[in-house]
Amino acid sequence: MCWAGHMSSPAPDGRTVRPVVVTALTAVLSLALVLAAARWGWLGPDVGRGDGFCEAARPGWVRQPANNWSNLGFVVLGLAVAVHATRPLRLGLTLGAHPSLATAYAVLVVLLGPGSMAMHATQSDVGGHLDLLSMFLLSGFALGYAAMRVTRRGPPVLWLVFAVAVALGMAAHFRGGHVPLLGHGGNAAFAAELLGAVALEAVLVVRGRRGAGPRQALRLGLASVGVLGLAFAIWTTGMTGHAWCRPNSLLQQHAAWHVLDAVAAYLLFRYYAGERRDATLDVSYK
Repeated sequence: MCWAGHMSSPAPDGRTVRPVVVTALTAVLSLALVLAAARWGWLGPDVGRGDGFCEAARPGWVRQPANNWSNLGFVVLGLAVAVHATRPLRLGLTLGAHPSLATAYAVLVVLLGPGSMAMHATQSDVGGHLDLLSMFLLSGFALGYAAMRVTRRGPPVLWLVFAVAVALGMAAHFRGGHVPLLGHGGNAAFAAELLGAVALEAVLVVRGRRGAGPRQALRLGLASVGVLGLAFAIWTTGMTGHAWCRPNSLLQQHAAWHVLDAVAAYLLFRYYAGERRDATLDVSYK
């Protein structure tokens, strides 16, 4: 009882272990579940989901080891987000006012790992759905968090946009269809949501530079977008049939995509946490 009360109460300097505890529990439970599902076939048979990402399926319960284990990057950097979030004073304007959102973001970054592992470890149909779902959880948050700040409203706007974005993204995924360069409708919806979030963040940057809103940490935002762009360029070369595809190599382009995406997600959080109030403004999010 005393320990629980200590965990939920911030220290005199403002620090709290809650973000790390919540995120670590999420990481342990989700990884345990996905690995158990892969080991005992809970997600169904191998139907070749993910075999378009070059790496040849191996015998055993982890079908694509490089593409699978590279997802641990999301878990590690999600935990890094949680560690940063233990000090609310380092969270910037909006996250500082709503620190639980930083914890939520850390959890969503962590879940990208097991979500993608569900597909690459099993190549099952259900695993493919979990992979896309984990992607839409993050893109939905990015879009909703940007919308919340553009409209100068509170978390209800974020979660409304988040729910709609996840639902529409999954609908596009289940609809299927071929999309040039991106592969299918689910990937296209994910890209569209990220681009929408970037567009809204650009509005916030311009607003801040004109003195009409908080100052955004532009360099960190550009770094996140740049790393994501590099990751996508590498992703395009990691397709089965590409001249650079080496199916039996443990060095896979798609694995690099996972690691770089994790870095981009961490940089995005640091961009969020770098938001600062303009000294001449009194901006709040209701």
